[in-house]
Amino acid sequence: MTSQAAEGPETVAASRRSKITPAREQEFFDAVLEQIRECGYEAVTMEGVAATTRCSKSTLYRQWKTKPQFVVAALRSRRRSKFEGIDTGSLAEDLRECARTAGRWSANDTRLLQNLGYAVTQDAELAQALREALVHPEIQALRDILRRGVERGEIAADHPALEYIPAQIFGVIRARPVVDGHYADEDYLVCFVEAAVLPALGLT
Repeated sequence: MTSQAAEGPETVAASRRSKITPAREQEFFDAVLEQIRECGYEAVTMEGVAATTRCSKSTLYRQWKTKPQFVVAALRSRRRSKFEGIDTGSLAEDLRECARTAGRWSANDTRLLQNLGYAVTQDAELAQALREALVHPEIQALRDILRRGVERGEIAADHPALEYIPAQIFGVIRARPVVDGHYADEDYLVCFVEAAVLPALGLT
């Protein structure tokens, strides 16, 4: 019996994974997502990512058997909201800060969404990973910000606009490139919050 057989498949798999540090793994993930932004999902190959990160393609195939598995893992490594930590003590200021924060990353994430567009309609796991990475964390963070505003007494818990604000903010970030041909930058999003979101909530 070989030593690998004696250890069992789970031990061998863990040993293989341990050869890649978390920092190196994140380098692979960043590389594949950047290539999707720049070239589109269909143009990305394991070989291309291997060349970019100066590793052997067998290293990538050993960890992630297929390109969809690799991209899913890369997306799921990003499940932390960029709005996390925003809490100024004022709902209006929190929403303005969300606008500034979103403006700094909207181009990157919007390109990623656009270039994954067709692929996610063909792969349910990829579509779910995309929602987990780029949609759910931001929507939940916005709901938490609104909840704190309610708890501070800045807005009534039954205000009819509360339900729609996360989709309103998230939606304008994704829609502006289609409508105007430009990404939603910081200035645009702050103006949007002040002209549309705050009035809807009765805030200034």
